[in-house]
Amino acid sequence: MWLDRPARLYLARADQFMTLPLLLAAAILLGWLFIGQEIFRGLRRVRWLARLPLPATGTWPRVSVVFAARNEAATLGAAVPTMLALDYPDWELIAVNDRSEDATGAILDQLAQTDTRLKVVHVTALPEGWLGKNHALADGAAVATGEWILFTDADIHFQPEVLRRAIAYARAQTLDHLAAVPALGTPGHWLGICINAFSFGFCAWLRPWKIADPRSRAHGGVGAFNLVRAATYRKLGGHVPVHLRPDDDIKLGKLMKSGGFSDFVFGAGAISVAWYATVGEMIRGLEKNAYAAVDYRWWVPPLGLLALATGVVWPLVALFVTTGPAWWCYAGTVAVMLALGCDQSRFTGGRRWHGLFLPAGLVVIVATMLRSTAVTLWTGGIRWRGTFYPLRELKRNRL
Repeated sequence: MWLDRPARLYLARADQFMTLPLLLAAAILLGWLFIGQEIFRGLRRVRWLARLPLPATGTWPRVSVVFAARNEAATLGAAVPTMLALDYPDWELIAVNDRSEDATGAILDQLAQTDTRLKVVHVTALPEGWLGKNHALADGAAVATGEWILFTDADIHFQPEVLRRAIAYARAQTLDHLAAVPALGTPGHWLGICINAFSFGFCAWLRPWKIADPRSRAHGGVGAFNLVRAATYRKLGGHVPVHLRPDDDIKLGKLMKSGGFSDFVFGAGAISVAWYATVGEMIRGLEKNAYAAVDYRWWVPPLGLLALATGVVWPLVALFVTTGPAWWCYAGTVAVMLALGCDQSRFTGGRRWHGLFLPAGLVVIVATMLRSTAVTLWTGGIRWRGTFYPLRELKRNRL
């Protein structure tokens, strides 16, 4: 009988180790439940630009709409007329032709001849220490006469009443900055799946529902729609503090929140853009700013890969290699993950079923982040619109 005690101890220890797979499965499920409820509840606190109150009358402050364009001849003809069709009472449109090598400048000059509200600024040289787009937007803001400045992109399509809704809301909430993310048009399903995953990662990373909370460090901005109070913007230095930031839109949001009040809304139904044409174009397009989005911290993308492998890929694999209570935990994890993916699509204007492929989309997004990091480190900088910017200079512009 003296052999029974060691045997019982061995079996007890074996039982303890047998629970480790279950503990891992339960931990992953609890992690997704925690993240999921935060995102699910948080997104429902974010307002919609298209549903903001629309006052019929009132005193409207002057607004300057500013965008930069470099080699945008293919998109200007469709987007700029929607800007000129804005029904706001007192506004101006400032287009900055940033060293374009195509017909962009000529198209803008021609449009300006038909509508005096459009002013065209031509940039012929890029000063040292600036990113091209950031310098162009700064030049546009320098000639803006509005009490508010809306920074946007040359390919954004607007509904006529957008400015009235945004200005009325910003004034009612005493905001200094209002950002809106547009509906992202997708010509194909694979691209739609990736954009849905990008949107999910964007919301999980930036937590847009916390931006309006002055006690929270959450901040953000969107190049398609960054509305700023001109006085606050200029007091904080304008675009100078973000002169070498590839993620200038997000950092402008951080700057504006540091000196006032900021908020974030969904723009589907009010503003839209055909973001990228293919998945490959998206991957190459994000190469310039994906690494900057994590403030050039080389260890963040590998950490993202570990999180992807552990929290996204493994639960799917585990459905085929586990049994018992652990299998049910992984099944619950996958169900929560896919439900969140499907729910995300309603905030970006995409197809609901694209969310069923959220894991595949997240694989592409993390791979894009890793590629951006590797290319930037390997080449020692980024190339954007024909200009190379050394990484050592980019890193100096911290905010």
